[in-house]
Amino acid sequence: MIKRKPLQIAALTLIASLSVQAYAGQATGELKDWPKIKSAVSKDAAMEKKIKDIVASMSLAQKVGQMTQAEIKFVTPEDVKKYYLGSVLNGGGSWPKMNKYATAADWLALSTAYNDASMSTDMKTPVPVIWGIDAIHGNSNVVGATLFPHNIGLGAAHNPQLVGKIAVEVGRAVRATGINWVFAPTVAVGKDARWGRSYESFSEDGKQVRDYAGVYVKGLQGNLKGDANVIATAKHFIGDGGTEAGVDRGVNKSSFSHMINSQAQGYYSAFEAGAQTVMASYNSWHDPVSGVNYGKMHGSKALLTDALKDKMGFDGFVISDWDGIAEVAGCSNDSCPQAINAGVDMIMVPDNWKNFIKNTIAQVEGGQIPMARIDDAVTRILRVKLRAGMFTTKPADSKFAGKQEAMQAKALARQAVRESLVLLKNNHNVLPLARGQKVLVVGKSADSMINQNGGWSITWQGTENIESDYHGDTLLAGFREALGASNVQYSPTAEGVDVSKFDTVIAVIGETPYAEGFGDIPLAQSLSHSQRHPEDLAVLKAVSGKGKPVVTVLLSGRAVYTNDLMNLSDSFVAGWLPGTEGKGVADVLFKDAKGKVAHDFKGRLSFSWPNAACLSGPIAQMDNKHPEKLFGLGYGLSYAGNKASQKDLAPLAMDTRTSCADESRMAINTVKDSTHFPALATIATRQFTLAKDLNEKEMGGAIGVSSKTLANGMPARVVTWNGPAKFEATAPFSTMVPVGVVKDGVLQFVAEVTKAPQGKVNLAMECGDNCAASLDVTSLMQKLSGGAARTVKIPLSCFTAKGFDPKKIKSGFVMSSTAAFSAAISEIELVGGKAKDADVTACSELN
Repeated sequence: MIKRKPLQIAALTLIASLSVQAYAGQATGELKDWPKIKSAVSKDAAMEKKIKDIVASMSLAQKVGQMTQAEIKFVTPEDVKKYYLGSVLNGGGSWPKMNKYATAADWLALSTAYNDASMSTDMKTPVPVIWGIDAIHGNSNVVGATLFPHNIGLGAAHNPQLVGKIAVEVGRAVRATGINWVFAPTVAVGKDARWGRSYESFSEDGKQVRDYAGVYVKGLQGNLKGDANVIATAKHFIGDGGTEAGVDRGVNKSSFSHMINSQAQGYYSAFEAGAQTVMASYNSWHDPVSGVNYGKMHGSKALLTDALKDKMGFDGFVISDWDGIAEVAGCSNDSCPQAINAGVDMIMVPDNWKNFIKNTIAQVEGGQIPMARIDDAVTRILRVKLRAGMFTTKPADSKFAGKQEAMQAKALARQAVRESLVLLKNNHNVLPLARGQKVLVVGKSADSMINQNGGWSITWQGTENIESDYHGDTLLAGFREALGASNVQYSPTAEGVDVSKFDTVIAVIGETPYAEGFGDIPLAQSLSHSQRHPEDLAVLKAVSGKGKPVVTVLLSGRAVYTNDLMNLSDSFVAGWLPGTEGKGVADVLFKDAKGKVAHDFKGRLSFSWPNAACLSGPIAQMDNKHPEKLFGLGYGLSYAGNKASQKDLAPLAMDTRTSCADESRMAINTVKDSTHFPALATIATRQFTLAKDLNEKEMGGAIGVSSKTLANGMPARVVTWNGPAKFEATAPFSTMVPVGVVKDGVLQFVAEVTKAPQGKVNLAMECGDNCAASLDVTSLMQKLSGGAARTVKIPLSCFTAKGFDPKKIKSGFVMSSTAAFSAAISEIELVGGKAKDADVTACSELN
C-alpha cells in the first residue's frame, strides 16, 4: 500500500452537506474513496417488488429490447412494438418525418405513436418507450422554440436561481413535443479552450459547476410527476472537460484527487438532486499519479459500476453516447458485451439497433454477458420509467402537450442574455451609450441568428440552417429598437463607409457555429481568434483610429486570445453565444429612454481569459498573475464600479505566433499513440476498434490484427487479410492539418509485407464526407514482399490530384485488400517537406 497524505480540508468540500476524503501526492484513487451520495429520489419497496415481477415475466428478447435505443430516422412505431424497444432518440438535425419545420403537434403525434406501439406489445406487462432528446439550450432541435444562452454564458451570469428557472422552461418546452427525457445538464468542467465543447461547460471551476448542476436537475425533474417535468441526464461521465489539449474524446490525465475535487463536482449535486440517468463519456482516463489506466469510459467497469453505482449509490440507469460502444477495444457499432458488462444499461445504437439486439441476445446465450447483468440493467430502466409515472400517463396528458406557445420563454431568455455579458474593457467610460446617437454597426455576426446561436441549434453543428429558421431577434434588431432604425446603419465589412458621419461604432464579431470535435482547435494552432477569423480583424482595422469610439461585442463559445482586437476597441464585451434573444445585448449597452442605466453588466468570467496565443498548459490551472492569463475567474467590469478614477486598460502586448507546436509532423497512428486517430478494422458495415489483438474469427473471418515488434524496436500491428476488409486510422471528426505538414508533405508509414497481396490493395485518405482519394498500391506492396520493414513515403499531392483536401483530415490511413494479404504497419504520420526526398514513391507508380 502506498502511503498517502490527506489534502487540506478546505480543498475537500464537495457540497454543503458532504465532504470526501481525497488524496494528493501519491494517491492511488481506490474505489473506497468515491463518496456515497444521498439522492432526493429514494427507492420505494412496493415499486421495487413490481419491477422484480415485471423483469421475471420478460423474455430475453424483451429485456434486450428494453436496453436498446434507436434513432427516429431508423425506427418506426411498428419496430418499437415488434422488438420491444425501450427507447428512441432524435439526434441533432432529425425531426418527425424529417420535416425541419415540424410543429409541437407534429412532434407530439410521433411521440404518441411510439408510446401507443410500446404499450400494445405481447408482453405480460407492456413497458412504455422513453424518448430522449438533446435539448441543450432550450428545446434546441425544434424550430420556433426559444433558445437560451449556451452554458458558458449562463456560467458567466453566476446565478444558480436563473439557471433553475431556465431548466423549468426547458422541461416545459420539451413536454410540449411529447418527449420526457432530456440529455442535460452537461456538468463537464472545461479546462482547455481548445475543446470544441467548451460552450457546453458552465465553468472551469468545479465548485460553480456543482452549484449549477443540482438546481438544473431540480428544474428539469421537479417531482417527476408534473406537466413540465422531464427526466434529467448528468453527462458525460466522467472527465470529458479535462482531456489533454482539449481533444474531444481524448485522454484525461487528471490525478484521482483532481478528478474527485474538480472534474466530478457536478455529479455530486446532480445526484443529490435526484438525476435519474447518466450518459457515459467518450473520453479515456489515465491517472498519472497512480498509473491506473481506466481506458474508455464506455468500457470501464471500475468507473461505471464500482464507482458510480456501488460506491456513489446511483440507482438510475447509464445510457451510452452516440455509437459510443464502438470506441471500446474489441467492440463494433453493433456489438459490445464489454460495455454492457462494464455497466452501460441502455445502448444508443442509432442505426445498427437490429444487429445489436441480435448480437446481444447471442452473447447472453453464449455466456459472454451474464443474465444477472441484463436483469440489473432492465431493473434500472424500469425504475426510472416508473418513477416518472410513464406507465400511467401518455405524452398527450401534459397540459403543455402540442402547444407551440409552451416553447416560448423570451423574457427569461432576454434576462439571461443581459446577465451573461461580461465587460472586459471600457476605456474612457464609452459605455453605456446614450440614445439619440447615430451608430454604425459592423461585423458579420451583428445580424446573424446562425452565429449568435452556435452549434446544437436546430441542427447538430448549427451550420445547416438559414436565418429564418430561428424565431427571435439578432443583436442588430436590438440596436435598431433602442435607437430607431434611421439612426443605425449596418455594414458587415465597413467597406466604403465614412466612419466620421457616426457618433459610435459597434462591431459584432465572433466564431461561426461548431459542435463537438469539429470545434476542436488543434494543438499546433494558436488560440488567436484573428487567426481563424481574419475577417473580424479586418473589420476592426477598418473602423478603429478614425476618431470615433469602437465598442466590440465578441460572440464565441470559449475564451480566446483577442489582444489585437481589444487594442482596436475602446470597449470590449464577451457576449458568448446568446441564443435567440439578441435584444438583451442592447438592453445593457444603452441607457434607457430617460438617460439612466436600466441594466448594468452583471456577468463575470467563469473561464479565464488568455493573454497569449500559445499557452504552456491549461489556463484554468494557472495562477492569476501568470503572464499567459489576462483575466482570471470572476473578472468583469460594471458601470457602477467603473469610476472615472479607474485606470483604463493599457495597450496589450501582441502575440503574433501562428503556430504553437511543431508543424512539420502530424501523428496519425503510431501504435503507442492512437488517441486522435484510433485504429479500426472494417468488414462491410461492421467496424471494430483496435486497442488489442483481434483474430479473424472475432471479426468475421475477413481480417485479423495482432501485435509485433519490428527489428528496429518499433511496435507494429500485423494486419492479415483473408478477404475484402479495411484497416484504417480514423478520427471521429475532421481535423485541421498544420500548414507545415501540407507543404511538400507525405503520408509516411513503416511497412513489412509478410504475405504478398493476392488481390487488389488500395490506400485511401479521407478529409470528411464526400471528400476522399484512393490510390492502388498493389504493386508497391508486392515489391516490399519478403523484405525487411521499410519506410514508405507517398506525396500528399498524389491524393490531392484525386480530390483529397490536404488542409483537413478524418481518415489518415485506410488500407483495403480484396483478397489474402499480410503486412506489419507502424508509425503512420503526415510529414512536411519530404515530398522531394529521393526515396519517395512517385505518383506515377500508383494508380
